Amino acid sequence: MTEAVSRPTLEAVAARAGVSRATVSRVVNGGDGVREPLAERVRQAVAELGYVPNQAARSLVTRRHDAVAVVIAEPETRVFADPFFALQLRGISKELTAQDNQLVLLLTEGRDDHARVARYLAGGHVDGALVFSLHLDDPLPGLIHDAGVPTVFGGRPGWGDEGRAAAAARPARAAGIPGVAYVDCDNRGGARAAVRHLVGLGRRRIAHLTGPLDQTSAVDRLDGYRDVMNEIPGGNDPRLVVESDFTPAGGERAMRELLDRCPDADAVFAANDLTALGALRVLRASGRRVPGDVAVIGFDDMLPVAEEADPPLTTVRQDIEEMGRLMARLLLRGLSDGRDRTGATAERAAAGGVILPTTLIRRASA
Repeated sequence: MTEAVSRPTLEAVAARAGVSRATVSRVVNGGDGVREPLAERVRQAVAELGYVPNQAARSLVTRRHDAVAVVIAEPETRVFADPFFALQLRGISKELTAQDNQLVLLLTEGRDDHARVARYLAGGHVDGALVFSLHLDDPLPGLIHDAGVPTVFGGRPGWGDEGRAAAAARPARAAGIPGVAYVDCDNRGGARAAVRHLVGLGRRRIAHLTGPLDQTSAVDRLDGYRDVMNEIPGGNDPRLVVESDFTPAGGERAMRELLDRCPDADAVFAANDLTALGALRVLRASGRRVPGDVAVIGFDDMLPVAEEADPPLTTVRQDIEEMGRLMARLLLRGLSDGRDRTGATAERAAAGGVILPTTLIRRASA
């Protein structure tokens, strides 16, 4: 059993620097009104003594906790199996670390977890929240709003009257939740680019394996697919659209269903790279050549998933890590503008949505 080591106090720093305790407090907590020579003496004393501010006491002064909750509305089995979440968390973590903030990860395994997450946020443990992978009937946004926590969402929220066919670049409006701030990519435009590429290759029986249609990213990609297919004679065949769930197993199930429905399909636009991986497995097992018999395009460009696919996957790139960084940056900017926890969202940080561009990355599968 080790003996506890006493920590240097604010008074000890004041004595070492030859200033008052109040002066040390102002410097340590980022306050104004301290002349630079005195501030430098305080900083030197802090370094020499190894003083670490008491976070609880500091929060009483600054009303900040230097901590941000990241809420992912998915079970942990999905979060830790899907590299999309790792990339987004890496972007968020980099930005928070650069601003000396802590990341607090909260997952929702099911409906019972929503109240737990809401209680934690309302308890004043964090300065704000970053929330992503929402589903259309998810109660989390309303619970977070009621908790009075500044929030930035990952992905276009789908509440209110936006509907399934809403354009990706239009800001969402949640009932009773003003000024929703969010970061997303151009899902609809990226889907259009993918399907137009397949049309340019001479493909006409182009299928779409969707994501879960209770998420706006999947709905927007389906709408982009339809934008192009509606321009092709006979292209709006509903049998060519099969719902999936953004997972490899879901892609396998959807691909088998597609081949049963439409064995003449000559191209597949999958709603994400993992769905495309499942589709590729089924196509190989059925004896179909890719891209000779069936061309395949994914969405995300998650490395190394897309590059190590067999064959390497043509896909739509979205900068997932940058989306995470932007979410954190917008939230922190809103907090630094002087808003306290009574604000519902970081609306001064983002007037509506920030939409990042997408790029078609061509590889061997299409």
